Order: sequence, then structure tokens, then C-alpha cells
Amino acid sequence: MKGIVSAILASAFLTSQFGGSALAQDHILISSDWGNVTAELADNAAARALADMLPLTIEMDDHLRQEKTGGLPAALPSAPRQRPFSAGTLGLWSSADFVIYYRQGRVPPPGIVILGQVKGDVAIFDRPGKVTVKIDNAR
Repeated sequence: MKGIVSAILASAFLTSQFGGSALAQDHILISSDWGNVTAELADNAAARALADMLPLTIEMDDHLRQEKTGGLPAALPSAPRQRPFSAGTLGLWSSADFVIYYRQGRVPPPGIVILGQVKGDVAIFDRPGKVTVKIDNAR
């Protein structure tokens, strides 16, 4: 028993010293006919559930000339919400409404669950009309 506890403590120490949690390093690839971007997932239950759904194909609509929105195949668990967002924020409006924000702004209450942050040029989505995106683990 003492050996197991020591191994767990050593593993936790090494993780904290050399890279944090595995999820904090999880990256996804979002691809479309308009281009590709990568994003780093947030460290919350909703982002973990999104990662478990991959790969996904989502038909997205333009909304308010600030975001692309599309339905997920299943609801994600709740997580803390916030109202402000930046360009590149990946969010969850309702439990199954995936959002890619390509401009910064603020949403009305109750706010959005943050799923992650795009690391590439999110301006590829700054155009009117629908787009089909494929989301998968980045390799």
C-alpha cells in the first residue's frame, strides 16, 4: 500500500512540475472549407465531455456577425459561466449549442461556458453564411 501511495504522489509531483494536467494540453483541430485552426481546451467538465465526443461534424450558422453557432449531438455537463468573451473563444451557450466567437464581446445572462481558445487566426470564420466544421483531436 505504501508503494502505491508513493507512486501516486510522485506522479502528481511530476505532472505539476512538468506540464500541469493532461487536459490543459489537449488541443483540437477545427477544419472547414474556409481554413483550419487549432484550439486549446479548457479544464472543465464540459470541455472534457466535448473531447470525448470527437470527431464531430457541425453545421454552423452565422449569428449577430460575431459568432458561428451549431448544435452538438448531445448535451454537455454544466460548468461555470461568464459573460465576456474574446475573439477565438470556444463556448457553450445552452447545453448543446457550440459557439466559435470570431469577435470579442459580451453575452447576456446566464453567460457561456468556456470550452477553449483558438490558437490560430479565427478571422477565417468572419464572413456571413453557413459553414460546416469538423472537430477532431489535433495530432
